[in-house]
Amino acid sequence: MAVDVRIPTIGESITTGTIAKWHQANGASVQQGDTLLTLETDKVSNDLEAESAGVLQILVDEGEEVEIGAVVATIDPTAAGATPAPAKESDESAGSTPEVPPEPASADAEASESSDDSVSVSPTVRKFAQEQGVDLTKVEGTGRKGFITKADVEAALNLAKEGEGTRELTVFKKPVIEPKVSDEEGRFTRKKMSPLRRKIATHLVNAQQSAAILTTFNECDMTAVMSMRKTLQEAFKAKYGIKLGFMSFFIKAAVEALKSVPSVNGRIDGDDMILNHYYDIGVAVGTERGLIVPVIRDCDEKSFAEIEQSIIDYANKARDGKIDFSDLQGGVFTISNGGVYGSMLSTPILNPPQSGILGMHTIQQRPVALNGEVVIRPMMYLALSYDHRIVDGKEAVTFLVRLKECIEVPTRLLVEA
Repeated sequence: MAVDVRIPTIGESITTGTIAKWHQANGASVQQGDTLLTLETDKVSNDLEAESAGVLQILVDEGEEVEIGAVVATIDPTAAGATPAPAKESDESAGSTPEVPPEPASADAEASESSDDSVSVSPTVRKFAQEQGVDLTKVEGTGRKGFITKADVEAALNLAKEGEGTRELTVFKKPVIEPKVSDEEGRFTRKKMSPLRRKIATHLVNAQQSAAILTTFNECDMTAVMSMRKTLQEAFKAKYGIKLGFMSFFIKAAVEALKSVPSVNGRIDGDDMILNHYYDIGVAVGTERGLIVPVIRDCDEKSFAEIEQSIIDYANKARDGKIDFSDLQGGVFTISNGGVYGSMLSTPILNPPQSGILGMHTIQQRPVALNGEVVIRPMMYLALSYDHRIVDGKEAVTFLVRLKECIEVPTRLLVEA
């Protein structure tokens, strides 16, 4: 009996995903635990592994958006050359997936596959066909056992438009024919936005529209931090196996500033103001797919080494596309380091429902006045964007001054002075 490959539940707010890549070819023999596909959602990307050994039959193409619970492939453990996975005593049947609870989408898929018209199609493809005005009973499926793919629907549409169809294509509503987009001889390229990029765009617009965002600036002298980092680097690396970076200093300094100005560690919920008493700091990480903000938990209790290790772990997971949905939830404050890309000054946008975000920038040698003399110092501009509905200007300035004090005299972080 063939085992269905279903899209698993990822998070409460995630209802669809896009098949970014199939790692196995159609008809390939796979083993239990082999990576089948990468699913890209508006928050994270996940790899889906084979629950059983057998021959893979792909039902949904790369780039297609699918609902949670939808069947995207099957694995036939009885096919020649396949080694069936040992059955688990707790499994009710070889085709079940214990980790994935029944979803409404999967129920729709089963209903569509056993409809009166004997049409085998996923809910996403059925919806696409309805939008295009195509009667699926007139479409020949090229998938396993006649399963209709999105490509089959598009092919049927093209045949109908060109008048070359060998069979009647019944249209039950006027099809929407999109105008062809000319690339003007290669002068531009048009491509569909990824789910993550669409989510980022929506998130940023909502942040601008739902909060009274204001940004205040300051600068800090990085001499002491750079000197301490240089002095301790060799011993730190020998003991912990990792380098001591600047981000751990700024995270610790942000914790001290949040303790001094609790309103920045708060948020608005309806008519209520909620003040958080924990310090889970989000660190913005740039990836090829877009910006994500994994959260480092309990930064007030972590050591410098633990914070640095957390940053490295998240960077590796982001690079490999292994960030979990839970890694991105629950932050109270965000730090974004545009300085690694050479940014001199910027106004970061809030990460709702948080009320504050700190922007770090590139370190530059600049002339400054010190004890009545002009000296050259490594300086960094700091930008704090905040929700003015909950944070007053005085509090924002106090926050930045406190953070500046901790960076310019980093020994304060050791005694919390």
